[in-house]
Amino acid sequence: MILKKYFITYFVFPQFISPHRHLHPRATHARRRRTRRARERRRRSPGMDIISQLQEQVNAVASIAFNTFGTLQRDAPPVQLSPNYPDPPANPNGVEDAATLAEQPKLLSAELVKAAKQFDALVAALPLTEGGEEAQLKRIAELQTENDAIGQELQKQLEAAEKELRQVQELFGQAVDNCLNLKKPD
Repeated sequence: MILKKYFITYFVFPQFISPHRHLHPRATHARRRRTRRARERRRRSPGMDIISQLQEQVNAVASIAFNTFGTLQRDAPPVQLSPNYPDPPANPNGVEDAATLAEQPKLLSAELVKAAKQFDALVAALPLTEGGEEAQLKRIAELQTENDAIGQELQKQLEAAEKELRQVQELFGQAVDNCLNLKKPD
């Protein structure tokens, strides 16, 4: 009986094959649970610097927003654009109970607000710079000047390296020509 089930699953309906088909469904669920836990640990890890935590939180907010908007768009009822057009067809996603459809946007928006508040808390935890805005602008100008000087130095080194490369290519071409022009002794 079990063999027949696997035969039908793998050979008759191959589109139902999971990418982790060698794992038992409980093992797959446990793996997802472990992955989710690891993601949460990384997100709350005190060893992460504040910038990395901010990047993780921005990714989380973007993911939640993407899922929220997609869900709202998917579950939205069809609307008639104009009285001149026929009524739109019913929602092909199936009929869910009205309570679930009404509650889902609230839950999704609450999750989005929670993630945004966590981001705000991380921004508030950023260290304040000493000296105010003028000191920051002065430091930025100094760093920009230093960056420009280093960029010019790197450009000079690049030009010297390209010149040396051309010389080596010319010498290599001459060596190849000399080797090809040599005759075998009789």
